[in-house]
Amino acid sequence: MRVLVIGRGGREHAIVWSLSKSPKISKLFCAPGNGGIAGLAECVPITELQFEEISTFAKEQAIDLVMVAPDDPLAAGLVDHLEAKGIAAFGPRANAAIIEGSKVFMKELLKKYSIPTAAYESFDAYEPALAYLRTQTAPIVIKADGLAAGKGVTVAQTMEEAEAALKDIMVDQVFGKSGASVVIEEFLTGQEMSLLAFVDGSTVRLMVPSQDHKPVFDNDKGPNTGGMGTYSPLPHIRESIVQEALEKIVQPTADAMVAEGRPFKGVLYAGLILTPNGVKTIEFNARFGDPETQVILPRLQTDLLDIFLAINNGTLAEQPIEWSEDAAVCVIVASPGYPAAYPKGLPITGLDQVQDSLVFHAGTAIEDGQIVTNGGRVLGITGIGKDIIEARQKAYADLDRIHFDGKHYRTDIAMKALK
Repeated sequence: MRVLVIGRGGREHAIVWSLSKSPKISKLFCAPGNGGIAGLAECVPITELQFEEISTFAKEQAIDLVMVAPDDPLAAGLVDHLEAKGIAAFGPRANAAIIEGSKVFMKELLKKYSIPTAAYESFDAYEPALAYLRTQTAPIVIKADGLAAGKGVTVAQTMEEAEAALKDIMVDQVFGKSGASVVIEEFLTGQEMSLLAFVDGSTVRLMVPSQDHKPVFDNDKGPNTGGMGTYSPLPHIRESIVQEALEKIVQPTADAMVAEGRPFKGVLYAGLILTPNGVKTIEFNARFGDPETQVILPRLQTDLLDIFLAINNGTLAEQPIEWSEDAAVCVIVASPGYPAAYPKGLPITGLDQVQDSLVFHAGTAIEDGQIVTNGGRVLGITGIGKDIIEARQKAYADLDRIHFDGKHYRTDIAMKALK
C-alpha cells in the first residue's frame, strides 16, 4: 500500500516510524513532514490545510490511505474532503472532530449524557462571562472554545489571573476566532491520566495509559505547554481506575457520538483526572496526543496499519491488538523561551551519538544538510526499558548527548511514578 501521513510534529514522526515497520506499506509519504521524518518517508511540501493540493497529490500518487494526524485539518474537514474525492482517509469527519474543535460542544455533550466532568458555564460574550467569573473563587480554569495549539487553557491561581486570561481570550483575541466563546470551569485536583482509544463508532479499544507533563518547568511550575514529556505505563494508577474510565467516560462518549449522528472513527483521546469523587473528564481530543504518542506507539506490537484499516472497515472488534510489557519515557527538548517567543534555525548536534533511545523530531528542519531547530518543542527523546527507572535513565543519558544553544527540558519527567 501507498500511505500519506499529514502533519509535521513529534506525533507524526512516531506515527511514520510505526507505520514504516509494516510489511504492507510499499511507499510512505508525509506532508509536510520535518527533518527527522525525512529519514523514513518522502516529505512533500504541502501544508496541513491545503486540502486541494493534498487530494491532487493523493490522486496523482495513487495513495491508498491518507492518515490525518493533527487537530486543525480534522476539525476543518480534511477527511470529509478526501472521502468526497473518493480517497480513503483515516481520522474522524468534521462532525465528530468537533469534540476537540469546540470545548462548549464537548461539555454540553458530557452534561447531556451524564458523563463525569468538572462543573462549568460557557459564554459567547465578554461582559456576562466576566460577571459570572466574579461570582467564583480561585483557582479556576479558563478555556478558549476552539483549537489553540494546546495553549488555550489557563489554570488561574488568582482571580486577577483569571480575569486577565478572560480578557486575553475574548477582548484581545490572542487565539483569534478560537476565543469567540469560553468555558469557565471548576478547578479539579488529582493525578492526571491520558487514555487514548482506537474507536470505529461503537467499538472502543483502549491503548496503554500514559501521563503528560504540561507545565514548562519542574514540579509543574510555569505556563502550560503542548507537553514537556510523558511516560507509560502508570504503575501508581490501578487497573480498576482505567476500567472505571472506560466504562463511565470513554465508552459512553463514543456511544453518545453515535446517538448524536456523529459516529467517531479514529483515535479518541480522553484527558482525565483522578479526583476524590472518581475519574472525571478534562478534555477530549480527536487524534493521537503529542507527546503521548511517542511512548504509546513504541509499546504497540501490532501492525498500526492493520488497526487503521480495521477502524475504517468497521471490524475493530475482531482486530487483535497487543502491547509490550516494556516501559517508555519521553522527555521533550524545547527551544529557549518556549512557550513564549523562541528562535529558529539553531544547529542541532549529537543526534548521531544517541545510543539507547528513539528520537522523534517535533520542530526541526534541514538547512544545507544540517538539522536545525524549527519550533518550540524540538525533539522527543524516548527511552525504552524493563521499567520506568531504566527507561528514564536511557532517555536522559541520550538527551545529554544532543546539543543546541539554550536547549531546555524538564528534569522530573515520570518522577510521579517513582514516588
